Amino acid sequence: MKRSHVNDIIARSDAFMRSFGFTLPPFAYWKPEELKARVASDCPAIFDARLGWDITDYGKGRFDEFGLVLFTLRNGDASNLRAGQGMVYAEKLMITLNGQVNPLHRHAIKTEDIINRGGGTLVLQMYNSRPDGSVDEDSDVEVATDARLRRLKAGDLLKLLPGESVTLLPGNWHAFWAEDGDVLMGEVSTVNDDLTDNYFREPVGRFSAIEEDTSPVHLLVSDYDTWLRAG
Repeated sequence: MKRSHVNDIIARSDAFMRSFGFTLPPFAYWKPEELKARVASDCPAIFDARLGWDITDYGKGRFDEFGLVLFTLRNGDASNLRAGQGMVYAEKLMITLNGQVNPLHRHAIKTEDIINRGGGTLVLQMYNSRPDGSVDEDSDVEVATDARLRRLKAGDLLKLLPGESVTLLPGNWHAFWAEDGDVLMGEVSTVNDDLTDNYFREPVGRFSAIEEDTSPVHLLVSDYDTWLRAG
C-alpha cells in the first residue's frame, strides 16, 4: 500500500467513526515525532500493547476488495491472562467497507464479541475447527448472538444489523464483510495478539508492506518497530 493511500484511509476512517459519535483518544492524532517522544516518556503502553491505527490489505494490494481498518483502543498482556487478573481484555473499533472481504481465519486464544456499531449489515461466514485446527466443513456451529444461542450449518451466513453482536470463541473460523453500506464494527475481547494469534485458511499478509511515497500523518502499529525504537 502507498503511504498516501494510508493517510487518506485514516482521515476517512476517523470521519466515519465520528459520524456515529465515536471520538478516538488523543494518541490517535499524534504526529510521528510526538508519538515517539511520548512512548519514550509517559506512554510506553502504546508500543508494548500495539495501540493505535492498523490498516491492512492482507498483502493482496486491493484494499477495497480485501482489507480492514482497525484502531486498538486498549489491550492487556498475555501475562495478565496467565495470572487470571489485571488487564485481561482488549477493545477495538474497525471499519469494513461494503463488499470488502476479510479472509477466513480463527484465533487459538482470543474470545471476542464482534458488534455492528452502525452502517450496513455485517455478514459473517462461520465454521468450527477440527481437532487439528483446520476448517470443519461438516459440523453445525453453535454461536451466541446477544446472549441468544443459535445453530448454523457449516458455512452459513450470519447477518448482524446495527446494534447486534456475536461472540466468537477460540477455534471459530470466520470471514466477514459488509452489505448495504460500510459498517463500523466494535470488538471487545480477551487480550489481543495480532502477531501470533491469527490463523488464516489461505496464506495472507496480516500487515501490509508500505510504499513510502509521502510522509506518514499518523503511524500504523506495523510502523512502530521501525519508527518508535529507531535512532
